[in-house]
Amino acid sequence: MMWKPTPKGLPRSIYRQKNNMSSAPHLPVLLNEIITALQPQPSGRYIDGTLGAGGHSFHILEASSPSGQLLGLDLDPQAIGLATKRLEQYGQRAIIRQSSYADMVEEAANLGWNEVDGILLDFGVSSMQIDSPERGFSFLTEGPLDMRFSTNAKRSAADLVNQLPEDEIADIIFRYGEDRNGRKIARTIVKNRPFATTTQLADLIKKHHSSGEKNHPATRTFQALRIAVNDELNIIEAILPQAIKLLKLGGRLAVISFHSLEDRIVKDCFRTESTDCLCPPRQPICNCGHKAAIKLINRKPIIADEVEIKQNSRSRSAKLRIAEKIWQP
Repeated sequence: MMWKPTPKGLPRSIYRQKNNMSSAPHLPVLLNEIITALQPQPSGRYIDGTLGAGGHSFHILEASSPSGQLLGLDLDPQAIGLATKRLEQYGQRAIIRQSSYADMVEEAANLGWNEVDGILLDFGVSSMQIDSPERGFSFLTEGPLDMRFSTNAKRSAADLVNQLPEDEIADIIFRYGEDRNGRKIARTIVKNRPFATTTQLADLIKKHHSSGEKNHPATRTFQALRIAVNDELNIIEAILPQAIKLLKLGGRLAVISFHSLEDRIVKDCFRTESTDCLCPPRQPICNCGHKAAIKLINRKPIIADEVEIKQNSRSRSAKLRIAEKIWQP
């Protein structure tokens, strides 16, 4: 049975958001479920590691009124600008930094926060990034082949497809896009490069390679390039244990992932950190010394209901996992 939050006691703004989602820009995914998961309290301290336009943060701050604080992090300068404007009514309660969630612990320490009550991580590319052609995330609109979350990042998607050898491009597409045609696509890319725009690459893939799926044949390649450009999976793998350590006892970590690679990392981390002993099953005496730091609030991922999917198609692939801190080493 799918876990369902109770709406009792939730802020009125959430109902307005739910009932008027189609007219709101950059809709926060699984909003009601996130607020129920984090249980924001007055005087609590919270971190939104993937701030975006500030949709989730807005409601966390509202639910934790009058004195709850939130640290919002995002590499994207466009997101920082939008979130700053959206959260300005909360004054000093909203602390915004242009920084990666990989630097969450350091940014919290700079505020004197040694522990926090709740952390939200919403992985993947945001709708506003996809909707901005100049960012180069979408294969449906003409734009530079960029895909960097931060303009300060060294390599763009164009750098990868135009400079890497064929076998490395194939590995990226197969590993991060889970596309069995990765080697064929890589060969086609190398034969026809250089590429400057999104549509140049997407049209070439569509012309030469049929995915056999409903999605555009370039979908998996673009996903793979984006992950590689931003080193997303390695960063996710590194930050989850740090986020758990940063939580105070009883604090909660809520993580939204959008594809199987992300969700697998979250699932594996949560399984490990919610298990007391990691010794082989046949070993009679535990000598690993591992103790569970968290308990799982939901064993199966929480997904959006049909109403939300209809109003916000991005929520279709969202999976939410929640853990609560129960032990501090």
